[in-house]
Amino acid sequence: MAGTDATDAADPVSDLIESQLADAGATWTVGVGGALAEFERRPAEPAARGPRCVVTARGGVRLDRVPGVEVVAYETPSGPGQRWDHAISFCLPVEVAQRGNRAVVTRLGPDDDAIRPRDRAAVLYDLGLAIPTVDACVRTADPAVRDLLDDACGEPLGSETVTTLVRRSPHRVFVSACGRVEVFARIAQPGTDTPDGPHTHVRPELLRPEHTHPGTAPIGPGLVTCMTLHPVHPVTNANGHAVDFDATRHAAFQRLLDAFGDPVAGAHKAMTIAAVRAGVGPDLTMLPRDPASRAAVAVTLRQLFHTDGPSPTLDVWRARHPPDAGLLHPDG
Repeated sequence: MAGTDATDAADPVSDLIESQLADAGATWTVGVGGALAEFERRPAEPAARGPRCVVTARGGVRLDRVPGVEVVAYETPSGPGQRWDHAISFCLPVEVAQRGNRAVVTRLGPDDDAIRPRDRAAVLYDLGLAIPTVDACVRTADPAVRDLLDDACGEPLGSETVTTLVRRSPHRVFVSACGRVEVFARIAQPGTDTPDGPHTHVRPELLRPEHTHPGTAPIGPGLVTCMTLHPVHPVTNANGHAVDFDATRHAAFQRLLDAFGDPVAGAHKAMTIAAVRAGVGPDLTMLPRDPASRAAVAVTLRQLFHTDGPSPTLDVWRARHPPDAGLLHPDG
């Protein structure tokens, strides 16, 4: 099965977590399609580190030690051209990953597990988005916001409550079985761009509670993603804008794929690289049928454009095997 269990004796997962928390270029997310909390930080931004956590003035992330976590690295083609996404999912069995799955606004009480001690007296409210694997919450010490949310308790989240929350910008706290992301930064107001740094996306009309990871990710049946790591990328920055290809960043994620990726997809990737470099066309190559391996081949062809440059053989491969809509990352 793809990935590595977090209980391995050498504890490569702890090494992964600590090294990526130390990297200001890494992004961490908790959530599903339509409801996502994201933590990222600027390279020079002051940050405090603790065991398995990092926090800035704008937000924080903490990963909990949970037995049986499976860590899976993967790549997915994204949009047209030469782009792709890469990520590492922290996965648990469905039954272990379950959270409150509340369908109405619910007062949870003081947030005793807040990353910063000063936030632990503030009150946590589940927004009632009915996500099985994530408690999507807000946290506030503001009496007026508490009164608003207390009045909303027991009912589905209403548009008037949402409007007030956007205006008042309480902390957003998304909690999964693998940890939490907290966002202290103000909520982007209607008509404005999403700010850089920690932020949340909550779109109830687009909510897909079952969509914890892309369908092409090589994550085994019965597993769901509870936390996602996005290491620094070789061709895009934290805002998704294109940058010049960085061979060092590319090599770094390939090492993570070797350690935590699916070996079958990895074998197809290696086969594709060898074929293109040898001038062998796709007609003479056994191609995979499963989505994860097909996505790996599609990404490999995009990466070869950057690592090796254009070639007639690569052009034939790309023309014959463009990624279909089912392989493209949904956010690409």
